[in-house]
Amino acid sequence: MSDRPLRVVGHAVTRVDAIEKVTGRARYVTDLVLSGMAYAKVLRSPYPHARVRRVDLTRARARTGVVAALAGSDLSWCEPYFGPAFRDRPVLAIDVARYEGEPVAAVAAVDELTAAEALEQIEVEYDALPAALTLEEALRPGTPLVHTGEPLAGHFADLSSLRPERGTNICHRFSYARGDTAAALAGAHLVLEDTFHFPRVQHYAMEPNAAVAAWDETGALTVWAGTQNPYSVRVELAKMFGVPLSRIRIVVPHLGGGFGSKTYAKLEPLAAALARAAGRPVRLAATAAEAFQTVRRCSARVTVRVGFARDGRLLAVACHADYDVGAYADIGPRVVQKGTYTATGPYRVPHVALEARAVYTNTTPGGAFRGFGVPQLAWALESLLDVAAERLDRDPVELRRQNLLAHGEEFAPGDTPIDGKLEESLGRAAQAIGWTQAAAADRGRGVAAMLKASIAPSVSEAIVRLHADGSVTVLASTVEMGQGARTALAQIAAEVLAVPIARVTVAPPDTAITPYDQTTSSSRSTNMTGRAVQEAAADVRDQLLRIVADHLAVPVRELGLDESAVVAGSRRLGYPEVLALRFGMTGGELIGRGVVAPGRTGAPLGGSTPFWEMAVGAAEVSLDEETGALTVERYVSVADVGRAINPLILEGQDEGAVAQGLGHTLFEEMAYGDGHLLNGTLLAYRVPRAEDVPAQLECGFVQNGDGSGPFGAKGAGEGSLIPVGPAVSNALARLAGIRLRELPLLPERVWRALRARGRRPPP
Repeated sequence: MSDRPLRVVGHAVTRVDAIEKVTGRARYVTDLVLSGMAYAKVLRSPYPHARVRRVDLTRARARTGVVAALAGSDLSWCEPYFGPAFRDRPVLAIDVARYEGEPVAAVAAVDELTAAEALEQIEVEYDALPAALTLEEALRPGTPLVHTGEPLAGHFADLSSLRPERGTNICHRFSYARGDTAAALAGAHLVLEDTFHFPRVQHYAMEPNAAVAAWDETGALTVWAGTQNPYSVRVELAKMFGVPLSRIRIVVPHLGGGFGSKTYAKLEPLAAALARAAGRPVRLAATAAEAFQTVRRCSARVTVRVGFARDGRLLAVACHADYDVGAYADIGPRVVQKGTYTATGPYRVPHVALEARAVYTNTTPGGAFRGFGVPQLAWALESLLDVAAERLDRDPVELRRQNLLAHGEEFAPGDTPIDGKLEESLGRAAQAIGWTQAAAADRGRGVAAMLKASIAPSVSEAIVRLHADGSVTVLASTVEMGQGARTALAQIAAEVLAVPIARVTVAPPDTAITPYDQTTSSSRSTNMTGRAVQEAAADVRDQLLRIVADHLAVPVRELGLDESAVVAGSRRLGYPEVLALRFGMTGGELIGRGVVAPGRTGAPLGGSTPFWEMAVGAAEVSLDEETGALTVERYVSVADVGRAINPLILEGQDEGAVAQGLGHTLFEEMAYGDGHLLNGTLLAYRVPRAEDVPAQLECGFVQNGDGSGPFGAKGAGEGSLIPVGPAVSNALARLAGIRLRELPLLPERVWRALRARGRRPPP
């Protein structure tokens, strides 16, 4: 870490978009109105699995005000399938509807009411088919197949070799092993094995998915989209419509939350198809209920077997996980393999055998969700670690501390060495929760830790422009979705160029203007895009220094930047003056470029993680044994972030992560009955409320400047969600002597476990 005091980075400066958001001036996709724009509505399958025998759009098309009506069979003029892993998802159902809520037909009309009324005039004949709604049903021999053909590969090179297993509902299988796990388990002093279940949950972003699409007279397409991946959406649309990338423009206004639900294409293909058919711009916006029919988190069933030496050393981990990816693969295969790769958590494990399967079911497609497959596995491993501590008569914190990977230690051959101090995070969390002090009689405490890899290989590019008046524009395609990305990037540029943050503008993502960025996900924006911005700003800084060095005939090493000026001893040349020297007039601008592209490596997943995201959580809970209601009274989260670019924004991120983690821990579960989703509305689906947030919630950060990002930063924002489930569950087990293996910890489940407590041995 540099000793130079930082002026902007590391300070809790006000968000650059704060005023426009709190005053309601911020514009989202559904705020856009284009001349002649039509409004779209979607007719969805009422069956979880059905053959679509006939779709008759005659009456809908004849209705006054309808400008386009489409069914799957109408899309012969384009490639009607899309998807990042497999192109297995049709824009509109073709022959078969594979989940309740799948789009079967769509209408665009002059207003939403006309479009909605036209949907009622569409006639559809279905033949209901047997459905596989759960992992158990989908994996049963002879079960109905969600897909009978082999889907086309998606657009990611590292996923191009994926092949579903014919005659099954398995769309991807991932395996990873090192050492001799069977022998290590056979010789272990203590071996534990158990199976844990993680629920289907919805992202519940405040702004559901939305897109506005418009074709121009030259055949170019512009889409204003609520997406976390404008460049990936562009690739999908180019492939579907046979249009060069350069003629497709994706513009991203503010996003009202994403959490993974807006990664890769969702509504954009249908909006673009309708706009082409209508010959005018079309807006397609999902309702909150339709968001439940668009994407969700992959549920999982995880069986873990762990072996310990007598002295507590973790010898081996064998893990088998089945992830329910729903009716279409989306990015599920990558979720499965990336999550499973770190199933051993932040621990030193010499013998490892990991296997996971992505399994199709006739339910809403599963995709990326904050944590990207890791929460499902950490819930299992961290629960078993507490069981092991009890069996070995060890303190759970000390058992974890003994097995933590050290700074610089190898996680897996070829991958990035551990770049943080896990022991420091664990120690701070334990101290803050008062681990060594006796808890009140009605309270229980639990801890859990996590380790997560970011996406790799990965690419971020940025451009920084210094204008004639000394102001700065940052061009980068990271999406602002509430996490404060624009503010962090502005701080980085302001720090490098020694200008006030108020003089820096970060442009919104627009593939026609802002350079390539792979994705706003995987906690990578500050680390990867931030580093690209840092490099681009440094490029501009170097140009400034060279201009002045040539002008004054002094070495560059004798120059510096200070308060929007180049300083040479007692002389100061303001940036406008320097640019005038360069261009001989008041005009022109210096442009810097930053590219971060580590490329492929020999790491097991094909690329070394740019950083490791790591966090520890500690919970203190109370329990109403009459009702089974569990209350998280205190929660401490400690994340190793390397450097907090903006501590206030980071604290907000982690508070949000903890609150979201409480959702799948205590309340959230997409419930199905008789093939139908029972609680897919804002009224029926229970998310954490303000009153559910612990009265004492503390988020702390380990900052050793040891990250690969700008000023030693790493990624953050997902990690603090992951320990919540096991930390709360471990606290419950220590308080009440019951160990649940299924989330969420609903009062009824806890109550039943309490009733059964006396009839079986303690966990």
